[in-house]
Amino acid sequence: MIATQAPTPTAASWPPGLPRSLEYPDVPVGSILRAAARRWGERPAFIDHDVPLTFDELGRRAHAVAGWLADHGVGRGDVVAVHIPNCRQYPPLYYGILLAGATFSPTNPLLPAPDLAAQLTDAGAKVLITWDQVLPFVRGALVPTPVETVIVTGEAHTLDFAARLELEDGDVDAADLLAADPTDRHLDAAVDPATDLAHLAYTGGTTGVSKGVELPHRNVVTNVLQSACWTSGSLPQLDEAGDVTLRQVVGEDQYPTRLGEARLVNLTPWFHAMGAIGYLNGMVMGGTTTVIHMRFDPVKYVEDAVKHKVTSIGGAPPVFVALLQVPGIEDADLSSVRGVSSGAAPLPVSLIERLKTLLPNAVVGEGYGLTEVTMQATGNPSFLSGTRKAGTVGVPVFDTEISIRPLGGGDALPPGERGEVCIRGPQVMRGYAHRPEATAESIDADGWFHSGDVGILDEDGYLSIVDRTKDMLLYKGYNVFPRELEEILFGVPGVAGAAVVGRPDEEAGELPVAYVVRKGDDAGAALTAESVMAAVNDKVTPYKRLRDVVFIDAIPVSAAGKVLKRELTERERAAAGA
Repeated sequence: MIATQAPTPTAASWPPGLPRSLEYPDVPVGSILRAAARRWGERPAFIDHDVPLTFDELGRRAHAVAGWLADHGVGRGDVVAVHIPNCRQYPPLYYGILLAGATFSPTNPLLPAPDLAAQLTDAGAKVLITWDQVLPFVRGALVPTPVETVIVTGEAHTLDFAARLELEDGDVDAADLLAADPTDRHLDAAVDPATDLAHLAYTGGTTGVSKGVELPHRNVVTNVLQSACWTSGSLPQLDEAGDVTLRQVVGEDQYPTRLGEARLVNLTPWFHAMGAIGYLNGMVMGGTTTVIHMRFDPVKYVEDAVKHKVTSIGGAPPVFVALLQVPGIEDADLSSVRGVSSGAAPLPVSLIERLKTLLPNAVVGEGYGLTEVTMQATGNPSFLSGTRKAGTVGVPVFDTEISIRPLGGGDALPPGERGEVCIRGPQVMRGYAHRPEATAESIDADGWFHSGDVGILDEDGYLSIVDRTKDMLLYKGYNVFPRELEEILFGVPGVAGAAVVGRPDEEAGELPVAYVVRKGDDAGAALTAESVMAAVNDKVTPYKRLRDVVFIDAIPVSAAGKVLKRELTERERAAAGA
């Protein structure tokens, strides 16, 4: 398969010298770690609380975890749920699960007990790895689930893998796994990359019920390579032992950050698709040193970015909004930053312009993907001479096609027409676990995944995400897409955050209502509902106009940085019902 269409001479969208299609080795995910440990050795892979974990030690600890699991009856086909925040022990636990031949099922550590129980049951999890501080809360959720073994870790292990936790009888200290025999027993040799699940990942549930997404090893390896090759100008390569790594073929005149030289601070949770694929596997494959922040402290983030001379900054839009408000950010030495990448939610154009001003040496690019396509489907060019179109999420990456279809179904629409974003490529999920009807609804007979997102392809093949079909409002029969109004709101002086949802109305159906967070400056203090509505409504056709503005302290977002519009919508419905 090839991308939707070749770029025209007016748009340099494709990395120079790279083919449209890659060769994806038929290897399990553990191959990524084996090659990285061999290649990057004593280079720090992760740093947490100033404690490093080298690539070599990461490999040994992961094999130790795999061996412990195998010796305790956990292997091919078994699901291990991981219910912990980002920390130094997460990577060896993650790779250990996969090296044992088992399936990794990430869970948000902030899930309410009923939701956690439902996910563990749906996944059929045999083992749960959890955090000591939430253990009392977790115990009550485990009763109705198939979990047989509870492994516990905590901040003590972040500082010292050998630290012992105070646990009740029956619970397993993660220190036992990390200290087991580090010999590579090649337990994953029996894994079939095409059929055995590497990840059983759950959708964010920002607009509805969370569903389990089945991702075989081949999907994970493929999407890691698609993403890593796109952002580094590389091709897949097998090392001397037959494990998968990268060969950087495009010069530093286009990709100034070379393999084995990148440094970044990571906030993207590893239970999220962008985290597990891009900010865990992608970083390990590329030899990147990743500084782990469990919680987002904007001031600490800037301090560490300066201290470690980070080469790139990545995350979801709320991260960038907060960083730009850190006092003195303009004076911080961020000259080492060569790239800014955003995902998980649309990045307002006004925010892109502010980032360009702050980081003039950096390429600012936005990508697009979903859990159902493993992680990434499109990206703006990362190479220096590439054409990056603000407000777009770039072009389809290797072996990926994008088609825009009418919202009610039908043939592909021409460039410039708005419709549902459909994706076809080797990274598309196998399906939703235990939900054949939902799978059939989302993946058609020709292999196109129907995303539920509304987008437009331009003449050069660049995709713009207009909104989600589930976020669309109906005002007197007219379609109103909140994203358009939110773009305008982000450009209003004094607005730090904004989200538009529908307010139920008997006559109109739904009224567009904006929830707005004020900046902590004079412009923010001066905002009124009337002034905000006037600033927006002068720029849109009458049926799209805001009918109210509600000021709140913070826009609710998931741990992955996606706006939880359902919370705001439920608030509006509750008020209407009252």
